[in-house]
Amino acid sequence: MKIIRKISEVKKIQSNKEIALIPTMGAIHSGHLSLIEKAKENGSFNIVSIFVNPIQFANKDEYKNYPSNINSDIEILKKLKVDAIFVPQIKEMYPKGFSTNINIGPIGNVLEGKFRPGHFSGVATIITKLFSIIRPDHAYFGQKDAQQCMVIKKLNNELNLGVKIFITPTIRDNNGIAISSRNKNLNESQLKAAESLFKSLCLGKKLFDKGIKNSKYIKNEMEKLILKSEVAKIDYISIANFNNLEEIDEITPPTLISLAAWFGETRLIDNILLK
Repeated sequence: MKIIRKISEVKKIQSNKEIALIPTMGAIHSGHLSLIEKAKENGSFNIVSIFVNPIQFANKDEYKNYPSNINSDIEILKKLKVDAIFVPQIKEMYPKGFSTNINIGPIGNVLEGKFRPGHFSGVATIITKLFSIIRPDHAYFGQKDAQQCMVIKKLNNELNLGVKIFITPTIRDNNGIAISSRNKNLNESQLKAAESLFKSLCLGKKLFDKGIKNSKYIKNEMEKLILKSEVAKIDYISIANFNNLEEIDEITPPTLISLAAWFGETRLIDNILLK
């Protein structure tokens, strides 16, 4: 396994296989492992990038507190026998004077984009840089970050980057909580309360399956379930057209039900797709 820290070193990689990129911000967990396993199935030369991207954080404290243990990550990835790890420093990716950013358009200003101003511009910029540096044939992302996946697909298509994007299902723990690096920051009571997110999504699907299509009613029922816990604070519950993330009054699949909520100082997101 190669550990690469410089852009110039990445460009020296030679392989007779197609190249697959699994972008991460580290704190490797089972969600990342599922992406790596999917890439392995395709017989690619697999590169995992680890870079906590400062320009996608609207809150400096959130950036500083993002869980990071690069040595542990490297050991995990060695055991998984990935072909290479790209671990650049901030000054390597954003040298002095760097000022370019990508405006992804309206889809970047709703939901996560509304509550985290500039987030998707930061995501689009770093993904464009990684695609440009590594020139992957394939790239792998998780459905848990549904809006991010839509942003990256749009970016890839509209800028003709030519990468085949794979989206893998959300990986959950035994209690239904979507696996996330941020889960490490939850205490026992917060972790228990966070189970309400997936339960509320399942409730939304159950109501739709029963024939209820009124979005406002379903949102209200989901909100009641989440707020049974006194430690939960909801940022949003969205029921939107899956193709453009515009809110809808009556559900007509494909529809994305997504939400974000705080448990103490930790913010979690989750979603479910109605097909």
